[in-house]
Amino acid sequence: MRVATLATEDDYDGWRTAARTLALAGIAPHDIVWQVGEIPADLFGDEATPDAPPGAFSVPRAFPDLARTALCHRDPERFALLYTLLTRVRAQPGLLEDRADPLVQRIEHMAKDVRRDMHKMRAFVRFRELAVDGQETRYVAWFKPDNHIVRINADFFARRFTTMQWSILTPDLSVHWDGTALAFTAGAVAADAPDGDPLEETWKTYYAAIFNPARVKVGAMTKEMPKKYWKNMPETALIPDLLATAQQRESGMIAAAHADIGGNTRIAWEALREEALGCTRCPLHGPATQTVFGEGPTDARLMFVGEQPGDQEDLAGHPFVGPAGQVFDRAIAAAGIDRAQVYVTNAVKHFKYEQRGRRRIHAKPAAPEIDACRWWIEQERMIVRPPVTVALGATAARSLLGRVVTISKTRGQPITLPDGGTAWITVHPSYLLRLPDKAQAEDEYARFVEDLKVAQASIPA
Repeated sequence: MRVATLATEDDYDGWRTAARTLALAGIAPHDIVWQVGEIPADLFGDEATPDAPPGAFSVPRAFPDLARTALCHRDPERFALLYTLLTRVRAQPGLLEDRADPLVQRIEHMAKDVRRDMHKMRAFVRFRELAVDGQETRYVAWFKPDNHIVRINADFFARRFTTMQWSILTPDLSVHWDGTALAFTAGAVAADAPDGDPLEETWKTYYAAIFNPARVKVGAMTKEMPKKYWKNMPETALIPDLLATAQQRESGMIAAAHADIGGNTRIAWEALREEALGCTRCPLHGPATQTVFGEGPTDARLMFVGEQPGDQEDLAGHPFVGPAGQVFDRAIAAAGIDRAQVYVTNAVKHFKYEQRGRRRIHAKPAAPEIDACRWWIEQERMIVRPPVTVALGATAARSLLGRVVTISKTRGQPITLPDGGTAWITVHPSYLLRLPDKAQAEDEYARFVEDLKVAQASIPA
């Protein structure tokens, strides 16, 4: 009986090295005992694994990723199961495609559990500020994962919160980021994490303001956000009371009909805008002058979403004030729309440009930049709740719909959004400025105005 010793519960590199050595030596799965650390798993097992004989060693391309993920599962049999699968796929390279195979099914389910657990950690970790005298502020979070996912998930948090110094404490393993490198220490207990910080009250006010009782689906909510994670998050303390008063609040919403412009809705919008001013979700915040957030009434019945701020918007801090903004103002006026009554924003909140001498030339946002900014659009829409939204250009349409669309194929067709609102897609005003032929420009401008009139007419009474 051979004993293979791994350094940690998630020691994929150690498992891979031992598994390769054992497989090349022809050791059968039932002749191996896997153990973690110095605690012996089998008192009668051999201490040393055999030296690997020379020979070729190859596995299907999908196997390493599957094994690396499944190995983070808490199932004590995972090392032996993965080794058994390894020996089988070497003999049957196509085995991983057989979803009916019991072993493949079991390991796929383990990997799926791990990926779900990783997602939950990313979604439900909440950092709390911990001020230490004479030192930089540190942010600490407590989380209790189902599986051994801290190490495999750490790089995500390092990328997401690069500028913060933070720690995530879990029962088995804690991870720390000092701004340059990750470090891992022993597990902790919930009492080691702080209870809260002053920012949580602002966040609770915002969360309570955007909570929509008319759309509450308790089953779906608890499926995506199980109650065991609620203690990690400040906003979940509000949920029982919000649910208990959901019917009453829904009636109040209908009666108010968005009349509280100066109330909680405006407070939530101001808190969101303040947060957006410090946005670092993508690299565009670096060269840009400032975040250019949306503007308009928070009870607007019509929302316009453009592409991104231009040079003048970046300097002024307001959307649609440059040349394209002047075309936009003229067109909505021709369509009978009062700009003071609509909400205007952009899919991307920072100006992307190329420097050419003293000029900053507009550059089209890339997909990762659009996706990074979608969170802001979703929050703006959640607060304003416009029944009709107009996407100005392909970038805005991609941001709203979550997919690439062709303007020529979708223009003039109402599209139902996931939140129940209606979207119309048309060109961006800057497109009209780029047309070299005057007659064509006039025709396209007239068509643009007609698109705006159609959107305006579709607003429910």
